[in-house]
Amino acid sequence: MGERGIGVARFFGTYEHTVDAKGRLILPSRFRGPFDRGGYLSQNLDGCLALWTPDQFERQMQEMEEREATGRAERNQARVWASNSHEVELDRQGRMAIPARLRDYAGLEENVLVIGVINRVEFWDPGRYQERVGPEEQRLAEGLED
Repeated sequence: MGERGIGVARFFGTYEHTVDAKGRLILPSRFRGPFDRGGYLSQNLDGCLALWTPDQFERQMQEMEEREATGRAERNQARVWASNSHEVELDRQGRMAIPARLRDYAGLEENVLVIGVINRVEFWDPGRYQERVGPEEQRLAEGLED
């Protein structure tokens, strides 16, 4: 569910959706409100995509700008992140087009997990999510510490 807290959009929950033949994905209705002005889609860590509100995307750009001053690897990371970020808009049905390059990066072919992760919405291939996040879910379920 997308919620507003102290002027900042917050996202939580997991939804199962599909990418249509035109590369579009329906954003869950509970997440749509903060994206009425559009949003920004980018590659994210662990092989997923992240959808940012305009305000959160601006914060991410500021962080990247600060990091890129610290070294070559950080400059290259900022280049890759910025060059693979796209402005997106939702249509009346709440669909957004995901560029083919980003779908390929995240392995999004048909089924997609749409996950609220506090300050962003992530899009995951279900198998990749289970591989990358499943072990941590299991640790949490078992009550194990680091």
